Amino acid sequence: MSNNSHHHKRGSFTGSLGFVMAAAGSAVGLGNIWRFPYLAAKNGGGTFIFVYIILALTFGFTLLITEISMGRKTKQGPLTAYGMLNKKFAPTGFLAWMVPVIILPYYCTIGGWVLKYLFAFLTGDAINTAADGYFTGHITSQWSPIIWMIIYMGLTAFVVISGVNKGIEKYSRILMPILIVLIIGISFFSLTLHSTDADGITRTGLEGLKIYLIPNFEGMTIKGFFLLLMDAIGQLFFSISVAMGIMITYGSYVKDDVNLMSSINQIEFFDTLVALLAGLMIIPAIYTFSGIEGMSAGPGLMFVSLPKVFAAMGKVGIAIGILFFVTVTFAAITSSVSVMEAIVSGLMDKWKISRNKSVALSLIYAIVVGIIVCLGYNVFYFELPLPNGSVAQVLDVLDYLSNMIMMPIVAISTCIMVGWVLGPDTIINEVTKSGAKFSRKGLYIVMVKYVTPILLFFLLLQSLGIL
Repeated sequence: MSNNSHHHKRGSFTGSLGFVMAAAGSAVGLGNIWRFPYLAAKNGGGTFIFVYIILALTFGFTLLITEISMGRKTKQGPLTAYGMLNKKFAPTGFLAWMVPVIILPYYCTIGGWVLKYLFAFLTGDAINTAADGYFTGHITSQWSPIIWMIIYMGLTAFVVISGVNKGIEKYSRILMPILIVLIIGISFFSLTLHSTDADGITRTGLEGLKIYLIPNFEGMTIKGFFLLLMDAIGQLFFSISVAMGIMITYGSYVKDDVNLMSSINQIEFFDTLVALLAGLMIIPAIYTFSGIEGMSAGPGLMFVSLPKVFAAMGKVGIAIGILFFVTVTFAAITSSVSVMEAIVSGLMDKWKISRNKSVALSLIYAIVVGIIVCLGYNVFYFELPLPNGSVAQVLDVLDYLSNMIMMPIVAISTCIMVGWVLGPDTIINEVTKSGAKFSRKGLYIVMVKYVTPILLFFLLLQSLGIL
């Protein structure tokens, strides 16, 4: 009896649709909309997409099904799930739980930037966002980023405090379909664009589409392909939100009769679809108005290049800009909700703290660290060279620690635990217990024991600057 009441208190998704929408919402975040198009443009378009899709169906699938099954089997968040499966792996659980703890403050800082832009477009200030130095001016100002970060964090906490059904599931079911419709709409619009520059050269969205989709193997070296592969793995990792305790947390809310296999196929489909559409929405538009050069903006793509594109469209650009930033806000919120939920589930499972108190603790902590992140561009500004060759501020350091160092370690450790200590059958039995077929079983065993940990090891070496 006590066991059931404990589960009842944790909450659960009502069925597979709610779970798929929440998990896809978690997977579809700033990473898909912001990093994917930039990496695709950097790595020869279609070549990157081709590699990414193959990885999603093998590498991504392996990590996703492992974590969701671990969550459902233990009915625990990451902090306690690992130790429950094998005591020796309790430290991995702690590390997995620390990843969202590090990510939440800086993710909400970026979420605040998105809200600021949305507000600018809604209040008729859109034209200024296209000015050179607008973005830098915003992030280096003292108070504005902090206020927006706190507003964004409040929205996130509001959803999490409402619980699994009335919060996460309810809002994911509303936001995800709207998000997909908006992205498809803007993508189609992006393809109809054309512009003529001062030299009389006309560029169209369809030409941009070709650059985005058609693989370009020109000058591709073995080293170049290796770097592309690492970029694709890194992106996928971030994109499907594995190795950060989120999928274990969401898996723990899935009822035993839900068909995990079909749910996971749907999550993979949604995630890859949105990543591809994000590129379709962004790359043709940027190509049309600023040529190939515009695509090398890196992370500034969303905050620097796109507002210029919206400005170049005239009046319709403001409307499209509003829709775009609404889309990005929805994508960001469904993800930051899952990041906060992973932290909250740990506090609830390990220390038996109520949901309300757990959310309050997470919120206070995240606001304090979030303020430090915001001040990293002015008061606490520094330039720290990282082992992987980039130069970092506070936000970049947290991103590097969580994404480049801790996540690969967590995932490698998970593969060792499942592949070699517990045995892949632990996961296979969990998936098939609802009568579901495990369709890629042979592939799964090879991936979890050998291929995935080896790829992750290379990713870790690259992050540490050894490769």
